[in-house]
Amino acid sequence: MINEEELDNPVWHALTNIHYNHAIDYNHVKFYQPDYTPFGAFINNADTRLAIEKHGALISGFFIVGDKPLLPAHFEEPKQHKGLQMIVYNKINHPITDTIVELTDAHYNDLIGLIKLVYPEYFRPKSNILGQYFGIYKDGKLVALTGERMQTNHFIEISAVITHPDYSGRGYAKQLVTHTANNIFTKNKTPFLHVDETNTGPVALYKKLGFNVRRKLIFWKITTP
Repeated sequence: MINEEELDNPVWHALTNIHYNHAIDYNHVKFYQPDYTPFGAFINNADTRLAIEKHGALISGFFIVGDKPLLPAHFEEPKQHKGLQMIVYNKINHPITDTIVELTDAHYNDLIGLIKLVYPEYFRPKSNILGQYFGIYKDGKLVALTGERMQTNHFIEISAVITHPDYSGRGYAKQLVTHTANNIFTKNKTPFLHVDETNTGPVALYKKLGFNVRRKLIFWKITTP
């Protein structure tokens, strides 16, 4: 069995072990560089106030994932986003009936266009560099996509499960999550994801594909004054 300790603080382990070239290190507090994702984390009960002050000069809104951080006195109280961390341990057996393409630099404008329409808050201009992204095209346009974000030594996070509102209900998300998860298994890593616990539709979809809830995880949204 793989030790899942990395998943107890996934942002920290991603920035320490795999994505360190995209990290800003404030000692016991680390953030992704703002162009990559708006996430950070800390360890050892660190005093996060100075790191948040410095990072707030680089990006206006961002998240600390995990324990509640200490904020500078002039910052507003952080807002809680309660998420579920879900994991799947075996290859997903779900039929793929549509053509799935890997999204490269040539597809960047299409990817960003769909992201901005559906899922702008958690995606940054260089988020796609953190892993592979896959999509489905219909009528000459990108209508659904899914990709990889945080990566640790043994795990890769599935992220940006997005379908254009005009094309929802056609099973594209199930196919893309299946394809992305099974591709992660070929890398000898285990897929996991994060989803807001109030998003009951996606939670049910992931459970049907074989994902289990591993734990609850808090995303603390911090807004720069």
